[in-house]
This record gives sequence, structure tokens and C-alpha cells, in this order.
Amino acid sequence: MNKYEKPYIIEFPKIGNSAVGYISVAENSKNIPFEIKRVFWTYFTPEELTRGHHAHYKTEQILIAVSGKIIVHTEMPDGSKEQYLLDKPHLGLYLPPYCWHYMEYSHTAVQLVLASELYIEADYIRSYNQYKEVYV
Repeated sequence: MNKYEKPYIIEFPKIGNSAVGYISVAENSKNIPFEIKRVFWTYFTPEELTRGHHAHYKTEQILIAVSGKIIVHTEMPDGSKEQYLLDKPHLGLYLPPYCWHYMEYSHTAVQLVLASELYIEADYIRSYNQYKEVYV
């Protein structure tokens, strides 16, 4: 049995229509599987650059492309790899602890991140070799 939760897509409500626009809502304990303690966003990332290249011991995250396109590459401790396309603002990708990930962006991408923990450097595994040693 796999003891690690896998990444998965969350579809947030898409309320409205093309005549008036849309709103999507994220709520603790409703469609967010953790209490949100930190929110941050990235933008104007050059297309030739990838971001991420790390895993967390404890932090859970939801990544949302509120604008543009983001391709998220994930790897779990069991070696399973997935690729997710985020290109609709009502979709989010849940990343559990122990999930190695990196992202590719369109230049217009704005990524919103909801995190379960405050920033603590000790929660990050930034070396892929260390990740493989810790989780094998």
C-alpha cells in the first residue's frame, strides 16, 4: 500500500456566465483539504525558466493558474511521475507533502499558491539527490 497521497486536480465552482463573467471560490474545510496559512503568487516568469525543483516535508499546496498556462511535473517517492496542465482559473492542483515538483510557464502565467504552512526553509528539500535518498 502506498503511504503517500498523490497529487490531484481540484475543480472549484465556476459561478456566472460569459455575459457577466465568472467567480470561483476556495474555502477552508469545503474544497481546500487544509487550513490556508500562506498565499503567494508568481508572475512574468520567463518561458525558458522552470521553477520549483523541490519537495516539502510537511507543506501541502494548491497551485492555480489564474492567468496563462502552467505545466506542472510531479514525482512521488514510489517513482510515479505525472504531468498536469493548468490553463483554466477554476482548476487547481493539490500537491501533498513528499511530492517533488517543478513548473513551466507561459510568459503571461500568474500562479496563485495556497499553502498549509508558513515559509520555513527547513521544510524544503531542494536537492533531487537528497529527495531520492530521503524517500527511497
